[in-house]
Amino acid sequence: MSRRCALGLCALAFVAISAFGNSRPAQGQSLKDQLVGTWIYVSSTGKRDDGSTVARPSLQGAVTYTADGRFHFITTRTDAPKLASSDPSRPTPEEAMAIASGSVAYTGTYTVDENTKTIHANIETSTFPNLVGAPNQRRIITSITADEMHFTNPRTPAGVTLEFIWKRAK
Repeated sequence: MSRRCALGLCALAFVAISAFGNSRPAQGQSLKDQLVGTWIYVSSTGKRDDGSTVARPSLQGAVTYTADGRFHFITTRTDAPKLASSDPSRPTPEEAMAIASGSVAYTGTYTVDENTKTIHANIETSTFPNLVGAPNQRRIITSITADEMHFTNPRTPAGVTLEFIWKRAK
C-alpha cells in the first residue's frame, strides 16, 4: 500500500513540475532560444546621463525575434491621430508630424552574446533613417522568463537610456 502511495505522489509531483516548469526557461536553454518569439510592449522609461527622467508617451507595439536571426520592432503612440482624409498619402502637416514623431519601426538581423546577455542589432531599414547601419545597436537583457523580458537600450541617438518591459505574445 505504501508503495502505491509513493508512486502516486511521484506521479503527482511530476505533473506539478511539468505544469509549473513552463513558466521558467528550460535549464540549459540558450538566451537566443529564450528570446525567439513575439513580445508585446508593456512599458518603457527613459533617463538622461545626468539621471533625470524623460517623459515617455503612452505606446503600443511589439518586437519579434526569429530563430534564423531576423527581428522586427515597432512602437506607436496610442494617441496617434486618425487622418481626416482617410488617405495615408495625404496627411495634413500636423497629422504627419504627430505620426512621424510618435512612431518608430525597424527591422534587420541580430546576434546574441550569451556571456554579456546582449542583443546586437544590424538595422537594415527604419522609419528613423539615422538608425540604418548605425554601429553599436545593443539591447542588454536585464531579465527574461518564459513570459516577460526586460531590456535596456543603453544609448539612443538622442543620448537617452531606455528600459523596456515586454510580455510574450500568447
